[in-house]
Amino acid sequence: MAKGILGRKLGMTQIFDAAGTLIPVTVVNCAQNVVLQIKTMENDGYVAVQVGCEDKRESLANKPELGHVKKASTAPKRFIREFRFSEAQGNELLSYNVGQEIKCDIFAVGDKVDVTGTSKGKGFAGTIKRYNHARLRMSHGTSACHRIVGSMGAIKGNMKGKKMPGHMGHETVTLQNLVIAAVDVERNLILVRGNVPGPKKGFVMIKTAVKAN
Repeated sequence: MAKGILGRKLGMTQIFDAAGTLIPVTVVNCAQNVVLQIKTMENDGYVAVQVGCEDKRESLANKPELGHVKKASTAPKRFIREFRFSEAQGNELLSYNVGQEIKCDIFAVGDKVDVTGTSKGKGFAGTIKRYNHARLRMSHGTSACHRIVGSMGAIKGNMKGKKMPGHMGHETVTLQNLVIAAVDVERNLILVRGNVPGPKKGFVMIKTAVKAN
C-alpha cells in the first residue's frame, strides 16, 4: 500500500540496533498531519490524497485557505502536499477520510521509503565548486584568472544545459530506498537510516519507495 507523511527534519543522531551495531539516523518530526482533500479520477482526473501539516495562525491564512481547511475541521496548515496513487491503487483511498489525522505509525521499522526535501542553498558559485571543474594552470604564463570558466567554444548567447557559474543548491532532491530505522509513536518521530535532503528544520516528505525491491 502506498503511504506518505510530511514532517520537519530535526537533525541527525545515532542509535544501536539489537546486534549492537551503531546506526546514523535522521530524526523527522511528523506531527499534525491531517487529510485535507481526497482527489478522484472522476472529479480531478487523477487519484491523490492531499495532506497538510504544521498548524499556523488563522491571521496568516487567506479566506480560500480557511474555507479549504474548514471542510477538514482543522487549523490552517503551513505545508500542503499531495501523495498520488495510480488508477489501480484507487481502492486505497477508501482507507482515508477528510479530517483524518495521519500518525507516524503508518510506517514500520525496515520499511523502504523515498524522502524528498529542499537541499541547502549555497548561493552563487563558480564552476569549480558547482560542477567540480579543474582550475587553470597556476604558472607558465597563465593569467591571474585561475578559477574562471575558460573557453566555452563557439556559442551565441545562453546555451541551455551549459555548465556555467550560477545559483547552487536550494533544489528539490529525492533520496530513494532509505530504510526506516525506528518509529517513536509517542512523540510522533520517524528515524530514517542515513541522511535526508535539506538543513535542520527543513520540510521533508516521506513516502513509500517506488523502486523498493
